[in-house]
Amino acid sequence: MIVWDLVVVGAGPAGLSAAHAAARVGLRTLVVERAAHPRYKTCGGGLIGTSLAAVRDRIEVPAADRVDRVTFTRDGRREFTRRNGSPVLTMVRREEFDDRLRAAAVAAGAQMRERVAVRAIEQDPEGVRLRLADGTTLTSRVVIGADGSSGVTARHVGVRYRQVDLGLELEVPVPPAEQERWRGRLLLDWGVLPGSYAWVFPKGDRLTVGVIAGRGAGEGTRAYLREFVDRLGLTGLPAEHDSGHLTRCREEDSPLRRGRVLVVGDAAGLLEPWSREGISFALRSGELAGAAVADGDLAGYERAVAERLVPSMRAGFRLLDLFTARPTVFHALLATPPGWRMFVRFCQGRAGFDEMMDRRPVRVALAALERLPNPRRAQLADARG
Repeated sequence: MIVWDLVVVGAGPAGLSAAHAAARVGLRTLVVERAAHPRYKTCGGGLIGTSLAAVRDRIEVPAADRVDRVTFTRDGRREFTRRNGSPVLTMVRREEFDDRLRAAAVAAGAQMRERVAVRAIEQDPEGVRLRLADGTTLTSRVVIGADGSSGVTARHVGVRYRQVDLGLELEVPVPPAEQERWRGRLLLDWGVLPGSYAWVFPKGDRLTVGVIAGRGAGEGTRAYLREFVDRLGLTGLPAEHDSGHLTRCREEDSPLRRGRVLVVGDAAGLLEPWSREGISFALRSGELAGAAVADGDLAGYERAVAERLVPSMRAGFRLLDLFTARPTVFHALLATPPGWRMFVRFCQGRAGFDEMMDRRPVRVALAALERLPNPRRAQLADARG
């Protein structure tokens, strides 16, 4: 029986980044994946600068579009558009992006087994055993879980979540006139549901159209998507994909490791709470975990996440609270030159929300907003009697 140095469960950006980091320094690495690449993945597919930097030395990014114009609306009204002199976001189709990451991991020395489902995990001080759906077992010195927030590794580690959101998404092939209308431009709409927003991401001959809101408002979220599609004039165009998913964001003290099993990306609940951007967190956490396994310092992964990723998440939760309480004020602030510059800096990966929110003018402005009465909280209190 082969005893692997590392088995990675899940072949998305997090798992493939972990496999690449471990295999390139000679660890015997295996990646197991339920599906087979290239495969569709429910995801907006917008890469911020932080994500581009994380893969720069591995792949050529298969850009479907590069966005330099952003239109913002507040529930379809109060529209304004801003343009930047350089791209703000790079759009990718996840089936292409993930397949490039797979090829890079294999080129670094990792082995792949696709259409393999893990059913159970057992471990002792010497290693980890993975029981597969076909009844066979894999044995490894260490396992990295990258199989999503509802996967077997997150349950094994005991990940706890502070925030759960429902995202609904359509992939819509569009005619040439619509392609030209959206080329180089994205739309963000702040919705009426607390903390919700919708988006249009251009990807050549198709658009990714979606909405996200807190779990528990399923019918309201579906209605928001229908109204949004109608508003865009896209009703009647058949969707190539019509899908939904839950995004889960971890409690700050939630575990990242149980013995010799580490979790990364969505499986660890690592994402930016306000935008729900997760690809950059997947790429970075996977790299950190793979490096920790290579160094023989599994606890080093936990320290690295606390140092490099948690501060940005903490700032994102604060930003989400402000956005949820006062979306109209938030919308107005983005229309100002400082607000637009902050948005661009985040998208281009030049600064995280934690860095920007630590600047004195921003601290003062946020503190003033937080002292204002919260109308949504008052409405909830009235409703509860």
